[in-house]
Amino acid sequence: MRLDETREQKPKRNFVVAIDGPAGAGKSTIARHLARHFGLLNLETGAMYRAFALKALRLEVPLDDPAALERLASETEIKLEPGEDENRVLLDGEDVTGQIRNQTVTDAASRVSVFPPIRAAMVKRQQQMGSRGGVVMEGRDIGTVVFPNAEVKIFLDAAPEVRGMRRYDQIGQVGQGGQTGAKPAPPPEEVIRDLRARDERDRNRADSPLKPAPDAFLLDSTNLTLEEAVKAAEDTVNAWLAKTEFSDSRR
Repeated sequence: MRLDETREQKPKRNFVVAIDGPAGAGKSTIARHLARHFGLLNLETGAMYRAFALKALRLEVPLDDPAALERLASETEIKLEPGEDENRVLLDGEDVTGQIRNQTVTDAASRVSVFPPIRAAMVKRQQQMGSRGGVVMEGRDIGTVVFPNAEVKIFLDAAPEVRGMRRYDQIGQVGQGGQTGAKPAPPPEEVIRDLRARDERDRNRADSPLKPAPDAFLLDSTNLTLEEAVKAAEDTVNAWLAKTEFSDSRR
C-alpha cells in the first residue's frame, strides 16, 4: 500500500500524533483539525477496516471465518488519498468513500478487526504509510501497537450515552447509506446498544485491545463542546512542540 501525498500543503514536521479511542468519541474530527492546523497528513485507519469489511460483505465472505478473511486480505488493495475534508478511500481502485460509513459496514468492520491476521495485515500497511512521520493517525491501537513511539499520544473518550447520541445525530444527518435521505436512522437506544456491543468487542479482544497507552494524554469529552475538545487536543500538541523547542535550544 502506498499513499498519494500530492497535496498543496506538505507536512511541516516529521512527528507522529496518535489518536486512539472508542467509536463516537470524535477522533476523526479532531484528527482532521490537527492535520490542517499543524500541516500534517491525516490517516484514518478505521476507514481501512471498513473498506475491507465492505469487500467481505460484497463477496459474502463469512465475518467469523478468519482463514477466509485472511485469504481475502491478501487479495485486497486499500489506499488512502488525503482530501480537503476527509480521506478518499480506494478499494481495489474503486472509490468507496461514500459507501463505508453506514452502520452495516461499521459493525462488520468491528467484527473482522478482532482477528489477529487481519489486524497484522492492516498494522503493517499503517506503519508503512506513517513511516516517514508528519502524520496524524487515528484508530484503536495506534499509540499502543502501530506507533508505540509516537511523539504525541491522545486517548479520546466519552460516556457511551454521549457517544451514542453523537453517532445517532451523525447517522441522521447523512442517512444510513452515506447520502441524505437514503434510509431513516435507527432509534437512539439501538445506536447506543450497538455502540456498547462494539466497545465490548474492541476492549476485550485478545489481540491489540482498545486501551490508552501508558504515556497518552487522556481527553474525556463527555462534558466538553466540540470546540473545547479540539482546543484541548491542540494544546497537547503545542505543549509537546514547546517542550521540544526548549530542549533543542538548550543543546
